[in-house]
Amino acid sequence: MTEPQTPAPTSDPPPLRRRRRWLWPLVVVVLLAAILVAVHRWRGGAARFGRGGMGPKGPVPVEVATARRGDVPIWIPALGTVTPFATVTVRTQVSGEIQRIGFVEGETVHAGAFLAQIDPRPYEAALALARAALDRDTALLANARRDLARYRALVVRNAVSRQQLDTQKALVEQTVGTVAGDRAQVRSAALNVTYAHIVAPVTGRVGLRQVDAGNYVTPGDANGIVVITQMRPISVIFSIPEDDIDGVLAAMRGGHPLEVDVYDRSGSTRLATGRLLTVDNQIDPATGTVKLRASFANQDERLFPNQFVNVRLLEKVLRGRVLIADTAVQRGAPKGVPGTFVYLVGEHHRVTVRPVVLGPTSDHEVVVTQGLAPGQRVVTEGGDRLRDGATVQWPGATP
Repeated sequence: MTEPQTPAPTSDPPPLRRRRRWLWPLVVVVLLAAILVAVHRWRGGAARFGRGGMGPKGPVPVEVATARRGDVPIWIPALGTVTPFATVTVRTQVSGEIQRIGFVEGETVHAGAFLAQIDPRPYEAALALARAALDRDTALLANARRDLARYRALVVRNAVSRQQLDTQKALVEQTVGTVAGDRAQVRSAALNVTYAHIVAPVTGRVGLRQVDAGNYVTPGDANGIVVITQMRPISVIFSIPEDDIDGVLAAMRGGHPLEVDVYDRSGSTRLATGRLLTVDNQIDPATGTVKLRASFANQDERLFPNQFVNVRLLEKVLRGRVLIADTAVQRGAPKGVPGTFVYLVGEHHRVTVRPVVLGPTSDHEVVVTQGLAPGQRVVTEGGDRLRDGATVQWPGATP
């Protein structure tokens, strides 16, 4: 059975149509009024901020610091390499078989310490032969001198000729030369026996051994037996620009040793502090730099040969200068003149733009040569939100 369908209305009732006609204009008017109020409030806040330095929420939060008087060290940065004062490759001076090794790899040995023993028997035999020849020729020299004394007595009595006397004199002198050669042979053979006993020429740290016991070595071996590197003291060679050399030489002529600090590759950890030893005698024309050598005690052996380090050379110390944090320095043209300036905090927490003349910078502080006095407060953080005459507030300050 089919239910009867109600016909849909063809249009809104007349009262609803009338309400819609005046509702849309009302919505548009409300939106325009809201936009006008927001713009008015924004302009009023900007005007207040420009005139009195006050934002919608009050003074601008900043960080401040006080200018102080202090000493400023002037450092010359450089790159350097740790270089030992002595690096010795120990080589044998005689040929032979190594009987014994007397060192442990990596240990520190002192000058004269036993390192290796080469078979000395061939050289001891040569020494004995040289001594025997010396004894024989010494006896011949003694006999020749006795004969010379006899000939001199016989010449007086005309028992022998003058020629025989001269011949005996020549024989004595010849034998003297032979004995002198024998003594030299004895010393040479004794020296070879000494060379068979190898000792450390310098105090230092031994590296990895290049030969073992039982190897046959000769003076021509390129690698030698072991390398000894002097670790204490040790030096660092670095280069500085030629423009800085005059100040360094003037300080050295003053008789005061210049301090040198070395840091690791990252530049964050100080490894050692030493003193400047010498300056090279010429400037490298290719780089425009000059080499310097500094010495370090290196008792803890933190400096290792051929290590790359960052170097800071203390050229001089400026005494009693006005210092501020380098973050307080602003750059621009706030009063139409480009340059450097700071925001100086005055009475009632209002800031003024103060042009300053800067000097050297050291350890996040900068020297102010003109424009500030010790005790004056400057803004260090938040200056990008300020302008001349703004009011500021910093943590811990009285409102």
